[in-house]
Amino acid sequence: MGEALKGLKRTIMCGELRESHIDSICTVMGWVQRKRNLGGLIFIDLRDRTGILQIVFGEEINKEAFEKADTVKSEYCIAITGKIVRRESANDNLPTGMVELKGESIKILSESETPPIYIKENLDASENIRLKYRYLDLRRPDMQRIYVIRHKAAKAVRDFMDSHGFLEIETPILTKSTPEGARDYLVPSRNYPGMFYALPQSPQLFKQLLMVSGFDRYFQIARCFRDEDLRANRQPEFTQIDLEMSFVEAEDVMDLNEKLVQYIFKTILDVDVKLPMERMPYKIAMEKYGSDKPDLRFGMEIENISEVVANSEFKVFRDALDNGGSVRAIKAENCAGMGRKQIDKLTDFVKTFKAKGLAWIAYKEGEIKSPIAKFLSEDEMKAILNKMNAKVGDLILIVSDAKNKIVLQSLGQLRLHLAKELELLKNNKEFRFVWVTEFPLLSYNEEENRWEAEHHPFTMPMDEDIQYLDSDPGRVRAKAYDMVLNGEELGGGSIRIHVSSLQEKMFEILGFTKEKAWERFGFLLEAFKYGPPPHGGLAFGFDRMVMFLTGTENIKDVVAFPKNQNAFCPLTEAPNVVDEVQLKELGIKTK
Repeated sequence: MGEALKGLKRTIMCGELRESHIDSICTVMGWVQRKRNLGGLIFIDLRDRTGILQIVFGEEINKEAFEKADTVKSEYCIAITGKIVRRESANDNLPTGMVELKGESIKILSESETPPIYIKENLDASENIRLKYRYLDLRRPDMQRIYVIRHKAAKAVRDFMDSHGFLEIETPILTKSTPEGARDYLVPSRNYPGMFYALPQSPQLFKQLLMVSGFDRYFQIARCFRDEDLRANRQPEFTQIDLEMSFVEAEDVMDLNEKLVQYIFKTILDVDVKLPMERMPYKIAMEKYGSDKPDLRFGMEIENISEVVANSEFKVFRDALDNGGSVRAIKAENCAGMGRKQIDKLTDFVKTFKAKGLAWIAYKEGEIKSPIAKFLSEDEMKAILNKMNAKVGDLILIVSDAKNKIVLQSLGQLRLHLAKELELLKNNKEFRFVWVTEFPLLSYNEEENRWEAEHHPFTMPMDEDIQYLDSDPGRVRAKAYDMVLNGEELGGGSIRIHVSSLQEKMFEILGFTKEKAWERFGFLLEAFKYGPPPHGGLAFGFDRMVMFLTGTENIKDVVAFPKNQNAFCPLTEAPNVVDEVQLKELGIKTK
């Protein structure tokens, strides 16, 4: 049985007590971290979300309280009143380590069974157990620190946006299904049998409508939903810092958002983010790093050695070049001594990205070792080393293919793989930001034989490329921009199309008939008849940003009640069946 408070008030949090509180009478409340009975003295470490305080009970202080304290166990929820005194032996590892509370009275507010997981930092337990007992997992101090930072980050966003003239406006959660990428989550309507709402994948259309409404500057910390297969660090429901601005060009949006990020990192981590952030066109990012989200914390950039081996008799290179492909390489410094088994593993790795193989050159003291040396002249081999700026001890890794996409992706992934294998980033605490710009507007889906929007159908083409929309759509670049941090996309956005005729042209290229475009997006096209302003915006992945701010690599750590990799909640066992009565009201039968 638990005792009632009966008017007892907590006067201070456990982690706030310091030497300045000595001789004061305090009431603290929290959970028992541990209890130690040393005969005439009982010590209890009491924990709340601010920290741990040592409490001492003695028979000579209050015998009744001493005997009651002896009955408590780990995770009992208790309230204690007493006097703050100086600890005889200080604990330098605790902020409260100079003081302790002499317990004069104790209430057991509720008892606890033995928890199925330990309430301690850096818990080593299976993910499903942690998620099933998430309320206990969240009691752990390292988890609670994450949510303090998440709260402060959200507040920093609101403070910054408010100071820059933005209005926080909520957009609907129940809306119309307009799937363009991932599947929508659908919600059946009781009032309109056979019809469905959709949960928003983002507030994209509504924030554009708010620009038409004349609000100029909108933002929202928005919940978004995508019914997609969960890859690493994806959740079916997630949070965005969503914003839109009127009468702006790309540089205006980028300038404001890098200042926002600078403010957040300074406020939360006291880290100075240098501005302006580097800009890198998409084409350069792909050619140098094999990725549209390049990690700039280490070198190992991709070099095109096609010209160097253009006249080579090596059939593998020759076939790639004759069929419009390329030969490219990366340099792993001081790795010439890498064993054949290790290189074979790297070969298997690039094959998972459709590369046919991996050629290599080990530049050793006094010799050049390579399985392709017999196919290349001495001059060609030296030319490759010169092109790669290789030094003695370096290892050159080469991929060739008729499809440049395969060459770039496999070397880009190999670059990241080697950085982990060689522990290049083990003690790297830097934050390397870069804007990737000038994305392709469209990509061609060979399976479905049609063009698709690289970002979304509302992205404005570069002015000088609009002329190629009909003749060469693949050449058209977008007024799109992604902020990348340490190889992860932190946020992305674009200048939007605000002219009805151009928006309809975009739908036409994407394969929509005029009727289909109006059926799906008619409310936006209709709004564009009434003087829409030029506008653009961006959305940050707030969960991912909090991961960087807290130093965790698992998105589930920064979402209070996440789903597992199968989009299932072990805590509530959702999704689950519902009553037949509910289904009948909705006019739904399940198979």
